[in-house]
Amino acid sequence: MINGKSPRNKRVVVVGAGLGGLSAAASLKAEGFDVAVVEKNERIGGKLNFREIGGYGFDLGPSIFTLPQFFESVWTRAGKRMEDYVGLEKVTPHWRNFFEDGLVLDLHEDMVRMKAELAKLPGDPETHWKQFEAFLAYGREQYHLVDEGYFREGLDNLWEMLRHYGWRLLFKMDHRHSMSESIANHFEEAHLRHIFEYFIKYVGSSALDAPGYMNLMPLIQFDYGLWYVKGGMYQLALGLGRLLDDLGVDVHLNREVASIDRSGSRVTGITLTDGERLAADYVVCNMEVIPAYRKLLSEPPAFLKKLEKFAPACSGLVLHLGTDRIYEQLAHHNFFFSKNQHKHFDTVFKRGELPEDPTIYLVAPTRTDPSKAPSGHDNLKILPHIPPINPDKPLTHDDYVALKDRVIDKLERMGLTDLRKHIVVEDLLTPVDIERMYHSNRGSIYGVVSDWKLNQAFKAPKQSSKYANLFFTGGSVNPGGGMPMAVLCGQKVCDRIVKREGRGA
Repeated sequence: MINGKSPRNKRVVVVGAGLGGLSAAASLKAEGFDVAVVEKNERIGGKLNFREIGGYGFDLGPSIFTLPQFFESVWTRAGKRMEDYVGLEKVTPHWRNFFEDGLVLDLHEDMVRMKAELAKLPGDPETHWKQFEAFLAYGREQYHLVDEGYFREGLDNLWEMLRHYGWRLLFKMDHRHSMSESIANHFEEAHLRHIFEYFIKYVGSSALDAPGYMNLMPLIQFDYGLWYVKGGMYQLALGLGRLLDDLGVDVHLNREVASIDRSGSRVTGITLTDGERLAADYVVCNMEVIPAYRKLLSEPPAFLKKLEKFAPACSGLVLHLGTDRIYEQLAHHNFFFSKNQHKHFDTVFKRGELPEDPTIYLVAPTRTDPSKAPSGHDNLKILPHIPPINPDKPLTHDDYVALKDRVIDKLERMGLTDLRKHIVVEDLLTPVDIERMYHSNRGSIYGVVSDWKLNQAFKAPKQSSKYANLFFTGGSVNPGGGMPMAVLCGQKVCDRIVKREGRGA
């Protein structure tokens, strides 16, 4: 309720049932708004999606669950308990890291086990441990600084940051160095530099371009844990769906939005592709900001040009494999590192080309959940980061297939012996598929790129600069990509609408 009063049943239409949209819908309904969600696909969840093929259950989108407190607050706002809807299970180790020189190193939340892992590295173990502890202390300072303002207060632009942080923004937040530079200042050992640089995978950006304070990301795992959603990651979407049902939110599936309607400086609702119109006092758009302005609002090129700083984060080649054997050396989450990771970053993010030797993320969920594959078989999700679609130099499907073959070659070389011979199920998603399925900007997976020179790592603001009652949520909006950020964004959109109503919109 707003100041203890009902918002007079004001109507909110949410375009898109991704995590940001579902979070916004639940939060707004809990505040007394009349809420409807419209989704073009056959199920809710957006990129949090799944596919079952021949007894293998593949999570098409996010694979890592972190920061459970940001999810729990959605249920708390609604007077419910998350554990009644969604079950979590800790993943150990967090990651297993494979290098071309044969080193295999795990990341553990348990510091005794982590210290033992660091002893595998060449050089002095005590030096590695002291540098690791110092890096965690630095990252923890960055996390708490960003959390108490940018996350918790839902700050949206440089002015709001300055007003909240004051001098701390200039002298405490690490923006003078790139993420990679700050890692190099903390670690002498090359393997550790590569591992911590690749935490940037959470937001699909380059450690060479993202600001140093993005080194808060390791703390998200080491301090708050890394989790698996019991029954598969899609159970999170189903849990949010049950919450919306219990709250009485209308969710319309297989209904695509043709336009967001407007009158002057306000939006008035939406029109569906079948011609039906839904009037609204507020529209919350879970489609990414640039595609929404282009496709749903038909904004002119001059307006869209202002949004170019919110360029898409990377895409990915998403390969799902079912194998007729188990690769015992794999943990739940695995990384196979490039020989030259900075070249990989440069190839993908500066040159916009497919990498010859990518760093590969590989998920084997059967380590935690054996139900995701037949007995004695493995379920592998393989994801190298690649550029988003370049409309001026489009890649062909054959280009993507050639990269897939290079990836399998690399995995076979690094220990997954005869992988090709053991594949019994294969499914491939390219950036073209991702753009088609989710209307993401040029097939981006993670929303807007975090690049200090381009956008100071800001995403687009939650409230439209052109339409007073149009709001955005999801990975292209502050605080950014990844499941916890999308869910937090939906809640902060709710807070802004509630505040606006409290002022008498």
